[in-house]
This record gives sequence, C-alpha cells and structure tokens, in this order.
Amino acid sequence: MFTPHLAIASDSAKALAEQAKAWPFAEARALASRLSQMKEDDPDRPVLFETGYGPSGLPHIGTFGEVVRTSMVRQAFEMLTGRPTRLVCFSDDMDGLRKVPDNIPNPELIAPYLDHSLSEVPDPFGTHASFAAHNNARLQNFLDEFGFYYEFVSATDMYSSGAFDTALMDILRRYDAVRNTILPTLGEERQKSYSPFLPVCPRTRRVLQIAITEIDVEAGTISYQDPETSEPVTVGVTGGQCKLQWKADWAMRWYALGVDYEMAGKDLIDSVTLSSKIVKVLGGMPPAGFSYELFLDQEGRKISKSKGNGLSVEEWLRYGSPESLALFMYGQPKRAKRLYFDSIPKAVDEYFSHQQKLDEQEDALKLENPAFHISLKSTTDAQDMPVSFSLLLNLAGVCSADTTDELWGYISAYAEGADKQSHPHLEALARYAVAYYQDRVRPHKTYRRATEAEKQRITELRDNLAALGDDASAEEVQSAVFAAGRDHYEQLRDWFSCLYQTMLGQDQGPRMGSFFRLYGLKPSIALCDDVLTDRLV
Repeated sequence: MFTPHLAIASDSAKALAEQAKAWPFAEARALASRLSQMKEDDPDRPVLFETGYGPSGLPHIGTFGEVVRTSMVRQAFEMLTGRPTRLVCFSDDMDGLRKVPDNIPNPELIAPYLDHSLSEVPDPFGTHASFAAHNNARLQNFLDEFGFYYEFVSATDMYSSGAFDTALMDILRRYDAVRNTILPTLGEERQKSYSPFLPVCPRTRRVLQIAITEIDVEAGTISYQDPETSEPVTVGVTGGQCKLQWKADWAMRWYALGVDYEMAGKDLIDSVTLSSKIVKVLGGMPPAGFSYELFLDQEGRKISKSKGNGLSVEEWLRYGSPESLALFMYGQPKRAKRLYFDSIPKAVDEYFSHQQKLDEQEDALKLENPAFHISLKSTTDAQDMPVSFSLLLNLAGVCSADTTDELWGYISAYAEGADKQSHPHLEALARYAVAYYQDRVRPHKTYRRATEAEKQRITELRDNLAALGDDASAEEVQSAVFAAGRDHYEQLRDWFSCLYQTMLGQDQGPRMGSFFRLYGLKPSIALCDDVLTDRLV
C-alpha cells in the first residue's frame, strides 16, 4: 500500500478522506460508490486499478501521466477505505503492427511484418526477442525508475496461456449482441465485414481484419476465407488463435480481469462508452474512471508524436525533477494544459513550495496539498533547499555556467555550510539549472541597452547596494531595489522588466533582492557597472 509523504493518524484518515476536496479523493469516493453497488463484493478483495499501453511505440509522457494520476487515486482510495489494491499496467502487445514507426532504427527489418502481432515482430533495436519485448522492457524500466508499485501484464501472455479463454467464449456466445452494439458506430462499408474477433492466420501469422463466415459456439471456433488463397479456414477463439478488435478487447479485459478503475484521455470518450456497453452485454460492471484532457503545445495545438511538437519525459527530466513532472500532471487533469519547456522551472519551484508546507499544515489541509499525493522515488528534498530553482537558473545565466562548480561559490556564501556533499539534492537542482540554461536560455539570451533615464535609476540602485553591509538580508536588498525605482515608475513591474532585460537578458526573472543576495553584493554592483557601460550588449 502507498505511504504518503506525511502520515495521517489512521483513526482520523478515513474521516478526512471523506471530506477532502482534492480530485484524487473525489475519484476515490466515486469508486467506493461503484463498489457499494456490486451485488457481491468481497471487502478483502484487492481493488483493481488498470492503465493501458500500446507497445507499437516507446513509453511517452502520456504513459507517465496516466500511471501517476491513477496512482494518486489509488493512494486516496486506500486512505478512504483501508482496502488492499492492485495496479495492473497492461501491454496490448498482441495487437498487429499497422505501420512502421518513424523513430526507430532499422525500419527495413520490420517492414515485412506489417499486420503481425507486435510480439512476433523482430526488435529493430536488436536487444530483445521482439519489438513488443523491447518496448515492454522499456515500459517496466520507465515505471521502475519512478518507483511505481504495479504489476505488468502482457496481452500475448494472457491470450496464449488461456487466461482470457472464459471471457472469449462468453463473447462468442453473445457474438451477435456484441457485434450489434458496435455496428452503429461504424461506417456502412466497415459494417459489412466487421467482427469483434481477429483471427491469427495459421499460414502467415498475420492478425487479420476480415469478415467472419461462420461461428460455432459449441466448437468454440470461427471461420473465414483466406484473403490470399480463398480457402476456407477455421480457427478456435481461445489459446491465442484469435485476438479481439481493440474496443471489444478493452471491454473483455475489464470483464475478465475485474477492473474496478481506469481513466482515459478525452479522445477516447466514445470508446469508453462503447466498451462499457459491451461489458454490460457480458453481464459485468464497467470500471469507474474519468476522461482527462490532452496536452497542448506552446501555441495551443494538440501535441502529436508524429509532429514532434510535444515534450518527452526524458526532456523534462533533463531540466526538472520527477516530482515536478508529477505535480504538473496533478493539476486540473480535466483541463487542457500547455506542456512545453517553460513549464518546467515553475513546476520545480511550485513542488518545493507545496512540499515545504506539509510539515506545518493541519491534517485536513495536507490532503489538499498537491505534494501529499506525489509518491515517487524522491530525488529532491524541499527541506534541503535554501535556494529556489528560479534563482539558480538566473545565477547560471549571469555566470554563463557550464558546470555546477561555478554556482557553488555563490551558494556556499549565501547558505553557510552548504556544499555538494551536505546538500546532494541542491546539487541535483543546480545540474538541472545549468542544463536548462545551456540548452534553453543561452541560445536565445539577448541583452537590451539601457536608456539614459534607466541608467540614472541603475546608478541609484548601484549606490543603494554599495551602502548596504555585507550581511544585509534579502529583504533589505529588495528594499534597496524598490527605492531606486519606486518614485520613477507608475508601474513597478516596468522597473523590474528593465532590470531583467538589461542585466539578465530576458523578459522575466526572479525576485531581484533574493537574486542580488545570492549573487553577492559586490558582484551585483559590478553587474550594475556592466549595464551602465553597455558591456553586456
């Protein structure tokens, strides 16, 4: 079972969970309500959560989002009910390969295997027995890296081992009812040939989308005409001889495994509705869950892997912690959000802000704190962070840092006793800052020449800083910054924009008092001189 960052006393946990407004608790209560409607439900039975994955491509940020959000609901449900749970990450690796991906090596190796099961397609990476095995291994490494508690389940294993046989025979017995549920959603031509069963051709091993000429419930078989030889073929529906079309397959999986909860993207709302109807045809109860919104790029366009306008997990983790990515996934899952590089620094600092509050909050408020719901392998410690990420990022920019060594002289002077060894989490944050600066800021950094009027204000700022003692606090430095611009700008944000553009070469920046305090008063005075002499332009 999950253990949140800060434990809540068990005697009050359930009562608090019943009142909590955070969306994972709302989902947990909806799931509990579903279970209460089941005619026979063993309270000792582990409640089953599921996420799905198609191994025709590598794990991506959507895979992470679905698993981390499901894990948040799982944790809330355990706190609400005290019931045991399981999380199954299901790989649909028996699906046929419908096209050759663009982002793999040796595409010519798998081109002859179109329509073959992904578990029978050679691995273009040359590391595993099949393309599916390679991607499944990547998925499990991916999930293990974040410390998720899950069980991996392979469709190929479930079909071939007979684990799905009972459910497949139930679908065969209700063949017409299942088919008639799906037909209204299809076009006229597709209706003529549609069957929920996809036979695996014994001759070619292709997963065939083909019209079925006969079904035999007693024998447990279906028949079709071989598309190449025109010979009649009869195969069993069990033991991996057939696979289901994916909407029927999704419903069968819910029914066979007894899935209680699964969320899905907004683009699959119609599929969820259809699969739920099929489950009811089979006599089962559809799982609880919700439809989450999809991510947008910086221009507000839907993210597409083929267009390359998205942001990968690997890219996020080059510049920010896993917890920051989980925080981004936590916030407003039913609202479309822009996912791009500028999201990262804000998410990093927001996670630390939320995490730092947990110690001081009352139990009820802890449940509304996003950090409470993030249970990943910790790579950072908010209590070990005397410097924010945004400050480190701007420090890296002013220093034109290539390594974290160039930052530690300033950090150690700012936070007495701090060094790489005593603050490993801060070192990790510094590495993120240097990488972000080098890749995302430095290539676009442009300093603006200060106007003569602005130079008068910056001269006053220089003098104010010089009048401070070396031990001046960040608040005292901030007051000196305010004093230099307060009487000369109707909107003080214009004064800070001037400092950002002339000193940092960017349109936005940190709280300048904190930055000057971290950078040091003498270097900050020198920075003012650089602006006054146009040395940065």
